[in-house]
Amino acid sequence: MKKIKVFLIILLSLISIVSIFLYINRDKFTYVGSVDYVDVDCSKKIEILNEVYKSDQKIRRENNLIKNAKEDHRNQELVISIIEKCGMPTLKEVNQKQMNAIWLGLQHTEYKYRKKYFPLIEKAVKNGDLSKEHYALMKDRILMDEGKPQIYGSQIKNGKLYDLDEPETVNERRQKMGLEPIEDYLKRFNITFDAN
Repeated sequence: MKKIKVFLIILLSLISIVSIFLYINRDKFTYVGSVDYVDVDCSKKIEILNEVYKSDQKIRRENNLIKNAKEDHRNQELVISIIEKCGMPTLKEVNQKQMNAIWLGLQHTEYKYRKKYFPLIEKAVKNGDLSKEHYALMKDRILMDEGKPQIYGSQIKNGKLYDLDEPETVNERRQKMGLEPIEDYLKRFNITFDAN
């Protein structure tokens, strides 16, 4: 009986400590919920995508994703809602920056949405609406999400290059996708590349 009492006291103490920690740090944690479809006016998709692009780039420059989590989440909802309600845009309907906004919204959302809409990204790349670089970056991120080695070496995890398939030929693959040599890319992250 004493052991159970001691266990319960320890458990309640831990719960209290965690609760106090979360309460004190509540502004550092943002749960934004699931990505939902929102009402969009297809005749205003150009304006919406301009705002999404501008917002996404501001968020990335500020490098404070916790502070901007709600705005980032809203961008993702807008992009997904445009695709669902209006269809995947093309360069005949929008400009390159607006197409890039579609890609950014999908690249920065959850795995299940990247995976779901990746065939549309592939088609957009084949049609010349998005670059091969867009394809490579999203493909690598999906592979990383699935716990598989990446192909093009674009993903960094915990300050290191994420697992890479056939590293000895990565620069050939990168060149085909319009990407710089991996050594140059990784210098930005202070990471040295070793193909072995």
